[in-house]
Amino acid sequence: MHLSTHNWMRAEPLETTLRRIKQYGYESIEISGEPTQYDIKDTRRLLKEHGIRCWGAVTLTLGERNLAAKNEGQRARSVQYVKDVLTMVSELEGEIITLVPVTVGKVVPDASPEEEWKWVVDATKECFAHAQKAGVRVAIEPLNRFETYLFNRASQALALADAVSPECGVCLDAFHLNIEESDMYEAIRLAGKRLFDFHVADNDRFAAGLGHLDWKKIIGTLKEIGYDGAVTNEFVAPVDRTPANRYADMVEKNPVDISPEQLKFIQDHGSSLLTEKFYADQMRITAETILPLIK
Repeated sequence: MHLSTHNWMRAEPLETTLRRIKQYGYESIEISGEPTQYDIKDTRRLLKEHGIRCWGAVTLTLGERNLAAKNEGQRARSVQYVKDVLTMVSELEGEIITLVPVTVGKVVPDASPEEEWKWVVDATKECFAHAQKAGVRVAIEPLNRFETYLFNRASQALALADAVSPECGVCLDAFHLNIEESDMYEAIRLAGKRLFDFHVADNDRFAAGLGHLDWKKIIGTLKEIGYDGAVTNEFVAPVDRTPANRYADMVEKNPVDISPEQLKFIQDHGSSLLTEKFYADQMRITAETILPLIK
């Protein structure tokens, strides 16, 4: 196992992110799934300069992106988006794509379970075929019920993976497991060799180590099943707008450029644009919590 991180949680130059995470002992990055934001040649150069490899990318299934959409054209555009992310990962010599199949924040279905299941299976199969050509593995990620109605548990993600291919896997996230699974350790064991990626944030979605999750037991269970991939940092710090706020300086007052869609995505997660100091502290705390356990 090695320590990785997402970078979608704060809008900042990639070079700033890479310099910071190298300092704290991260080995790779799971890059934001926005291919138009990254020049491949420049990104490869930055990764090499900072000694950080691309582990993969996470799909940012925001706006109209939805592999289970009722509208055929919308599904086709969503498939093309996933293919573009897969191509980006391949060109960055990454290994994996974490696929959230349906729109994050959408909690009301548009059709019958049978119809939606057919749509999402067919669309994911098309994405998977492209992934095989690109040499990138696909991991289906379930989210909690407040972010999506369709995939909430490991067993559901495995059902879609099974419907696509024996070579399709899953990604689990400790934050979502804590909400949805009756036994998060059994969920990890259920995934077994099909677990291709693992995301970490504590029960309050701050950095690992700031909540009540048992990280020693979580990492121990990953070792038990022989998991040897990335443990990927994905804190989404909740913003407190009351006098009870413990972190008065966490919100950035002079943000860098960020698209309205991405800003909404972050805000829909109960977070906001974070200051560099607060963000760096969360990165450091996760590293200090996880690294001693995986070494």
